[in-house]
Amino acid sequence: MRDSYSDVGFTQSLAPAARNTSANGTGVDVNGYSGAVFVIGIGAWTDGTHTFDMQESDDNSTFTSVAAGQLQGTEPVVSSAPTASKVYKVGYLGTRRYLRVAVTVAGATTGAVYGASIMLGHAATKPVA
Repeated sequence: MRDSYSDVGFTQSLAPAARNTSANGTGVDVNGYSGAVFVIGIGAWTDGTHTFDMQESDDNSTFTSVAAGQLQGTEPVVSSAPTASKVYKVGYLGTRRYLRVAVTVAGATTGAVYGASIMLGHAATKPVA
């Protein structure tokens, strides 16, 4: 059996919380890895539209949206019960050093519960703790 445990790392970008306003996640340093996947876990949705944006940066200060051609999959939009209670993954093909997940929320009073992590793969040094 393959040992995935030693091949990947996870770092939280957007802490799990009930959200009804827009938020920017913490930047994640991908140095030492040659692959990354954004992992967004959605819990209960009550109202509003929650549009997720995968972002990249060279300096962990100025972030821009990742170009669609540098993403695998689709950035999620959660706006109804059928789009909630799921885990979404979006692959990253770019080369920037820092990544984060941001979310823009519109029309929410109660909002939705979610968080986001970045899975880092293809570690230059193994095993990953």
